[in-house]
Formats: sequence, C-alpha cells, structure tokens
Amino acid sequence: MQQFWTDWGDLIWTGTVQTLTMTSIALLISTLIGLPLGTLLVLTRPNGRLANRFVYGGLSSVINVIRSIPFIILLFFILPFTRFIMGTTIGVQGVLLPLIVFTAPYIARLMESALLEVDRGVIEAYEAMGISTRKIIWYVLIREARSSIVLGLTIATIGLIGATAMAGLVGAGGLGDIAYQYGHLRFEPEVMYVTIFVLILLVQSIQSFGNRLAAKLKKA
Repeated sequence: MQQFWTDWGDLIWTGTVQTLTMTSIALLISTLIGLPLGTLLVLTRPNGRLANRFVYGGLSSVINVIRSIPFIILLFFILPFTRFIMGTTIGVQGVLLPLIVFTAPYIARLMESALLEVDRGVIEAYEAMGISTRKIIWYVLIREARSSIVLGLTIATIGLIGATAMAGLVGAGGLGDIAYQYGHLRFEPEVMYVTIFVLILLVQSIQSFGNRLAAKLKKA
C-alpha cells in the first residue's frame, strides 16, 4: 500500500483537486444562473405573481430540452460553441461551459421546486401588506425555502461531480480522467478502485454537510 501511494498518491491528489475545482466553479456560475431562472419560473407560472404563459412555456421548454440531453452527448454537441466562447475544447477551461450548460437548467428546476414549497398563505400575507415583488423574492421566497434550496444544491453538486468524471474524455483532468487513462487503458485496477473510493468519500461528505446545513437552516 505504501508503494502504491508513493507511485500514485500525487496523481490522485492532483485529480481530486481538479475535480473539486471544476465542480466549485461550475456550481457557482450555474447557481447564479439557475436560481434566477427558477425564481422566474415560479413568478411566471399560471397563478404566479407575474403570470405569463409565453415566458413560462418558452423557458420551461428550453430547460426541459437541455435536461433531456445526457452530459456526454451535450459535451460533444456544443464543441463548436465551446471553442467559440472559451477558445479551447480541452482541459478544465474547455469543459467548464458544457458543465454550466448542463447544470444550470437542472438547478433551475430544483430551485423552482424548492420555492414552490413555500406556504402560499405566507406569500399572500406579504402581498396584502403591499410588499414589492423584489422584497417578496428575497425576504420571503428565498428565506423560507433556504433549507430546500440547500438540499437542491447538494443534489446538484453530486450530479456535477459525476459529470466532471465524464469530462475526462476531453482531457479535462480530474478523477474520472485518472480512472479512465490509468485504471482502464493502462490496466491498473488499483488506481480505478482508489478513485472510486475517493469519489464515494466526496459524495458522502457533501451529502452529509448539505443535510446538516439544511436541518440547521430549517430550525433557524
């Protein structure tokens, strides 16, 4: 075992850091896009505060179309667009855009579901007091749904880690790339097993942290 970590320890550590870097950057940008989109879906849906069936229908359809495409297919499908925007289609820089395009609509749906859990009576009470839509969004919808939002983002983060593993096919690095290049192509099963163990450890840690944070916010 000591010899294994001497040979492969640095590589696996680098892959873990790359995976966490891709996940963190893509999650941050996807949340900045997905949360407003989810809020817009709630506001423009039928009987919403800003009900508009054309905006809701169009946005909902676009989100559904993107979500219906598996990441590995989306990754190659938008290669020309990725090259145009990012200047490259390989490495971490080349995979960030596909990760964001894949994750943002997913987060939008998760945010929509979380916001819809807010008691309609609470919203109507604030509306009756003449509170503006902007303040209702920030101080009522998002505040009341923060526990569900955290759980949704936890789910999205775990899904994103899975997507970064597939991103190794375009040389993005990370644990998926190590498992494929060394564990599969070079017939090093020990490397494959360790990368799987590290991925399981990451997912378990993120899920546990998300559950605890959501429970704490629910009690607050």
